[in-house]
Amino acid sequence: MRPEDDERAPAGTADVDSSTVADPAATDPAATDETTTPGTPAAVEVVALTEPAEGVPPVVDTPEALAAVVAAFGAATGPVAVDAERASGYRYGQRTYLVQLRREGAGTALVDPIALPDLSALSEALVGVEWVLHAASQDLPGLAEQGMRPSRVFDTELAARLLGMERVGLAAVVADTLGLGLAKEHSAVDWSTRPLPVEWLRYAALDVEVLVEVREVLAERLAVSGKAEWAAQEFEAVRTAPAPPPRVEPWRRVSGLHAVRDARRLAVVRELWETRDTNARQRDLSPGRVLPDAAIVAAAQALPRGVAALTALPAFSGKGTRRRAPLWQSAIDRALALPDSELPSVRGPKSDAPPPPRAWADRDPAAAARLAAARDVVASLSEQHTVPVENLLQPDLLRRLCWSPPSSLDAGSIAEQLTAGGARAWQVELVAGPFAAAFATLGA
Repeated sequence: MRPEDDERAPAGTADVDSSTVADPAATDPAATDETTTPGTPAAVEVVALTEPAEGVPPVVDTPEALAAVVAAFGAATGPVAVDAERASGYRYGQRTYLVQLRREGAGTALVDPIALPDLSALSEALVGVEWVLHAASQDLPGLAEQGMRPSRVFDTELAARLLGMERVGLAAVVADTLGLGLAKEHSAVDWSTRPLPVEWLRYAALDVEVLVEVREVLAERLAVSGKAEWAAQEFEAVRTAPAPPPRVEPWRRVSGLHAVRDARRLAVVRELWETRDTNARQRDLSPGRVLPDAAIVAAAQALPRGVAALTALPAFSGKGTRRRAPLWQSAIDRALALPDSELPSVRGPKSDAPPPPRAWADRDPAAAARLAAARDVVASLSEQHTVPVENLLQPDLLRRLCWSPPSSLDAGSIAEQLTAGGARAWQVELVAGPFAAAFATLGA
């Protein structure tokens, strides 16, 4: 990768100054290994895992090589470890740029899905085989775009969460279960780079090197703790999860939007966001590399009336942003010219979601009391079973139950509403009765 190629270079060498581009690791949950959950700290001596057992395999990027991999993995035995690498923070969207697999009897394969976008034959060779992934919800959507859909899943991150492990990133879980040290220094690199450096390929191969062995240890711990069935339900929910619906007014997720308080300035944010999104998609760049959120907010606050005024803003002082200043000013001008009837609402889009909990005490004191009681129940169960509160029950589902409860607050009615909202059977069994008891004490 050449530093002078501003379409491919890492943050700090492309369109904007390094001070205005977020670390890709900050935008991709898979890029960090510091995710934590409540639990008992595990301090273990680890041995560095530095080289794949059979060395770094060549990248599979031809139909002939893929056919050989399909045959080998179809004839192999046991679960298959699967991982995928994206270029979050560099490229537009969440496209997969490398697929790693490992199975007993087949070894490790590194497949280039850009050269080979249809991997359905590989998926068909693995029908009925359990796929072992870490944080499966991050990789499955991209794998599905390549025609890869598992019949069964074991998610090592979810297993670690259910077991109450303090740290659930892949390196931490490998260290805890096997006493091996897994390097993560290439987790946030630009995986769209071609050819991929050998040290990156080594890192990618190591990500699946011991994943099946990790699965065996975690499965045993789940069985001993009585959580194997919980895990099975969670894994199936991840495997069958539908694609999320498109966000309503996604431009409202601009970081720092809370500082923009009137409709006209919100219109500027919206127009700049939409213009940036179109430009980023056309250039296949992460939107934040095309124009940082901070620049969008700065322009909305300043309302510049011309290119000179726009480029005088510190947030627009980078070479790339100055070069495209006419594009950004055109977006601002369109927002400034909108009639009042076309300005966005300062309250946000209409939604069936409950209001922010901080407003409940004034708007519905009974709902606020239910929420406080339900949170106490979940916190107690979390401690009792050593499971993070967010894995015991989705926070949004908890709020919906408390804001719009069933007409009868008995355990059966609560269970029905939670099930309809997507709660798994094990979750409902744990919380429905305690919720009903807690609500009964409120006289609601």
